[in-house]
Amino acid sequence: MNLIVQLLPESHVLLDVEAGSKKRVFEQASELFETAGGISHTLVFESLLAREKLGSTGLGQGIAIPHGRIKGLKEATGAFIRLADPIDFDAPDGRPVSQLFILLVPEQATEAHLQILSQLASCFAERPFRETLATTPDAAAVLALFSAAIPDPDPHADSGDSAGQAD
Repeated sequence: MNLIVQLLPESHVLLDVEAGSKKRVFEQASELFETAGGISHTLVFESLLAREKLGSTGLGQGIAIPHGRIKGLKEATGAFIRLADPIDFDAPDGRPVSQLFILLVPEQATEAHLQILSQLASCFAERPFRETLATTPDAAAVLALFSAAIPDPDPHADSGDSAGQAD
């Protein structure tokens, strides 16, 4: 199951955003989550900042996955932000970041949190995915790209087909 597409509404895809710093990106993401999801701007901002103080969420290759635990949040939610100009993010390869997936999870996050991070890391590890994402024209195309990047592991699970049946 593609967990990313489930938690990324089209309204949470922001392309070619102007932000001069990591703090400014966190402010913009916090505003998005407050406006679109009713999650406290301050709570989101402080959560993202606190996590970043533990160590950079920059993965390298121009990618970062800032994430935070939010008290009172019922289910994970995310946002994809592509920056107009890359910013320093203390990534391990020293490269500035231009693509961010911001993930918010409930305070008592379960295994699903780790599965989401794993799916995101798998997507971003692929150069063709990153390059296509860098030029994708709109939010719908971004969602389609994430959807295609992580296919359902068993597309016939609910189809009722029986194993071994001849065509």
